[in-house]
Amino acid sequence: MTDDKKVWFITGASRGLGLQIAKAALDAGDRVVATGRDADAVKKVLPDTDDALALPLDVTDAKQADTAVAKAIAHFGRVDVLVNNAGYGQLGVFEEIEHEKIVRQFDTNVHGTLHVTRAVLPTMRSQKSGHIFNISSIGGALGFDIASIYCATKFAVEGFSECLALEVKPFNIGVTIVEPGFFRTDFLDESSIRYADQPISDYAEYAKATQGFYQSQNHVQAGNPAKLGAALVRLSRDEHAPLRYAAGSDAFEYLSGAYDARKGELAKWHDLSRSTDGATASAA
Repeated sequence: MTDDKKVWFITGASRGLGLQIAKAALDAGDRVVATGRDADAVKKVLPDTDDALALPLDVTDAKQADTAVAKAIAHFGRVDVLVNNAGYGQLGVFEEIEHEKIVRQFDTNVHGTLHVTRAVLPTMRSQKSGHIFNISSIGGALGFDIASIYCATKFAVEGFSECLALEVKPFNIGVTIVEPGFFRTDFLDESSIRYADQPISDYAEYAKATQGFYQSQNHVQAGNPAKLGAALVRLSRDEHAPLRYAAGSDAFEYLSGAYDARKGELAKWHDLSRSTDGATASAA
């Protein structure tokens, strides 16, 4: 390619944040490789333009990730921006979630991110340029009720991303962890969210109340997915893009509160933290 259009590779682009990010990139004049489990479903919602390519991709399959990235490069010649967006929420009290569902959650939210990133990095290293957006959550920085497994996956994505940023910086590859608050998508819809299905009576009242609260927020969240898409386009063009980006006023408030609480706890236990320093006592 000889023009200055960026090529985006976006996972989970058939709806929600992924679709709106794809549309924002196309509106900005860039090219987009939009992927999803069902490529036909992706094609139906993408604008009809030569700058958009829909490809099938189940991110839990490393070979599919390699194939999709190879097709993207064959079609557009490069990948400039990767958006690891594919994922879903497994909610429920930890004890009430069967192990297989926990594995499935990590396979999608964590291993899927690793598979696609591994597939894209060789071309970015060769180009000596690129930017990776890993879609985390405010649940990647603080805990929420009945969200232990979902938050565990997002905490993992954040740890991976922070270390990855150090590794790829010499190749002029940037990494941004996107921490959305509550956005008006299908995340809390029955077509996306998963709940525990092994009830324990001791948790019944707590689990019912919390699940009811989440369900009441479905499709009335404050965040506008289209505006998040526009924000990521802006960040993709900023050579000083942040390592972490809090998306939404609620994200800013939640994260500010969490950071303040941690600083306060750190200060409170400062003396005990320092008490473990010093030489090992010699044996009598």
